[in-house]
Amino acid sequence: MIRVRFISADKGETRDVEAAEGAILLEVAQNAGQPLEGTCEGQMSCSTCHVVVDAEDFARLPRASEEEEDMLDLAVGAVRTSRLACQIVLDASLDGLTVRMPPEHRDMQGR
Repeated sequence: MIRVRFISADKGETRDVEAAEGAILLEVAQNAGQPLEGTCEGQMSCSTCHVVVDAEDFARLPRASEEEEDMLDLAVGAVRTSRLACQIVLDASLDGLTVRMPPEHRDMQGR
């Protein structure tokens, strides 16, 4: 099992969850009740599953594709270590991954 730590946008709540190797971070987050919409189901036609990866963990992730970087340009609250949760497949090298919900969340209707 892979351990993932989710931190709320205000850093007031931390939730540690376990996930199977090969799980997609978006699905793990949604199952853990995190506020990620992910309406495009991994097709990268939105940026509603944007998370901010802990700086120390960011280097452990595979490089983002050009398409992902383009979608991150549209994400509300994106920073240098932002990634799309739909593009992160968990494996043993990511055990202990820590991500923070972005400071602002917007669904596809702009709410």
